[in-house]
Amino acid sequence: MGFTACFLLSMIIVRKSKEEPFMSPRGGKRPGAGRPKGEPTKAVRLPLSQLVELEQLKNRAAYQLPVFASKIQAGFPSPADDYIEGYLDLNTKFIKHPASTFVLQATGDSMVNAGIFSGDWLLVDRSIEPSDGRIVIAAVNGELTVKHLSKKAGKVQLLPANPKFKPIDITEEDEMVIWGVVTLVLHELV
Repeated sequence: MGFTACFLLSMIIVRKSKEEPFMSPRGGKRPGAGRPKGEPTKAVRLPLSQLVELEQLKNRAAYQLPVFASKIQAGFPSPADDYIEGYLDLNTKFIKHPASTFVLQATGDSMVNAGIFSGDWLLVDRSIEPSDGRIVIAAVNGELTVKHLSKKAGKVQLLPANPKFKPIDITEEDEMVIWGVVTLVLHELV
């Protein structure tokens, strides 16, 4: 083979290798890189102003607290035990649907008998069905409130958990949007 033929053959080999780079079974160019081959993707739109917060969230480590083997008595004292049984990640324990969960701070005292006090933090899940009896965050005619949802005999009400407050009757003229169901109340003791 002459120089020209060898040169052309080497160009074909180089060109072919550029067209068909190594692909791992996970879909990346490096072994073990990327997502599994064939896994669907989804584009997500994000305001540029939120990009820094998203990066911080992505890089945040899970926050785990030690779980002691002993249960704590609310009645009579029991012997102490300092053996750590494991660790509890607060995010995975209390946030079942991260993409649809948000936090609000309560004000007022219409829900004190449900254990929700002014200043408490409410964990709210939008993916849970707002069924009868659940504590919900609702926007009624543009104003937010936290109340028990009541759906009985075709009548919808938002019920306070304090006898000093009256129920909110939702009529056809009212605009009500349920933002989500309260799943956890964080109450500071000190």
